Amino acid sequence: MKRIVISLFIIATVFSSCKKDNKIKDTEFKSGPWRATLKVQDNKSLPFLMEVMEDQTLQIFNAEEIIDIDEVWIEGDSIKIKFPVFEGYIAARFIDSLTITGSFIKESQDRIVPFEAKYGEQDRFDILSKPKYNITGNWETVFSKDKDADRYIAKGIFTQNGNIVTGTFRTTTGDYRYLEGVINKDRLQLSTFDGAHAFLFTGQITGNTLKGYFYSGNHWKEPFVAKKNEHYELPLEDSLTFLKEGYKTLEFNFPDSKGNKVSLQDKKFEDKVVVVQIMGTWCPNCMDETKYYVDYYNSHKNADVEFVALAFEYAKTKEKAFTSIQRLQSKLKVEYPILLAQYGTSDKEKAQEKLPMLNNVLSYPTTIIIDKKGQVRKIHTGFNGPATGQKYIDFKKDFDSFIKQLLKEEKKPD
Repeated sequence: MKRIVISLFIIATVFSSCKKDNKIKDTEFKSGPWRATLKVQDNKSLPFLMEVMEDQTLQIFNAEEIIDIDEVWIEGDSIKIKFPVFEGYIAARFIDSLTITGSFIKESQDRIVPFEAKYGEQDRFDILSKPKYNITGNWETVFSKDKDADRYIAKGIFTQNGNIVTGTFRTTTGDYRYLEGVINKDRLQLSTFDGAHAFLFTGQITGNTLKGYFYSGNHWKEPFVAKKNEHYELPLEDSLTFLKEGYKTLEFNFPDSKGNKVSLQDKKFEDKVVVVQIMGTWCPNCMDETKYYVDYYNSHKNADVEFVALAFEYAKTKEKAFTSIQRLQSKLKVEYPILLAQYGTSDKEKAQEKLPMLNNVLSYPTTIIIDKKGQVRKIHTGFNGPATGQKYIDFKKDFDSFIKQLLKEEKKPD
């Protein structure tokens, strides 16, 4: 905690001094390609690519994902880059017109990751040698295999074109979004950075086996092992979270940003199909899901279907939590209510205490679908986002079909 307070004080001092010294001219953020790196554990670099526009906005690229960033402040030789939706930001200095150094900061989690960017470099990872293997296909994966407390399963989904690899890991609680990297001989490197996730995967391929390490920022590292298996599937997402025996519905009473308490007993939800989204504004999978739900909600306003989100926030105060909620609502144009269920932690055991009718809260996000009679009909754990390809397409099709089925059913009797 002390480290981040000191760092934030330095950043504030830098920006304040820039305002006072009229002799310091703002440095131009040179338009064109930039290659940035974050320093993670084992002194490894997590790279990502940026493009600075003429108007000083920028774009970040992860495989086919493009993240538009329009909150960039430059004062003197200092620069601050704020990411859309998420709380994370970069605070740095121009060493010269071609180099920036500083930190990627997530205040609510007391995390600081060293950051550097250089102008003109366009390769995410260096291509050094011809690949010995092609990893296109499905990979049965286990993370932290030898630690029961941390062990979990995943499905690697990759496409390789020459040295270049794109894809993701699907887990039972969501996916690792857009990964991009290279294979040099038998060495795999993948990374992604979206303002919340900062992921690096390194591994060695031997035939149909892949062994390596997963780094998340500079606070987490774990081993993984994978084997090629085109027929491998994860457990069904609709079977992992369920109502405890004796319960048929969901109950909550949480405030919106105006202080109004909202519950499923409100007139707004009466005789409606209701989609309840357990989420957090800090969660990229939740952002992917929210984008889809916003599109669906806007396309079905005349139908008897309502959405409501329950936010479980890292923010240490209620005010900061609602600021994050309002920011997400504004950026993603969310018209349905987002309620503050918890702040100060996203601990899943504490979240389950707020919703004691559930066997557990296994994942952010989790979706609970309630029929017109007020009964829970489906609970979907996690979210397979657009980086998962066909799985994302299948989810949208199944979701739409299930909602249509519930809409055809009769309302509860008067």
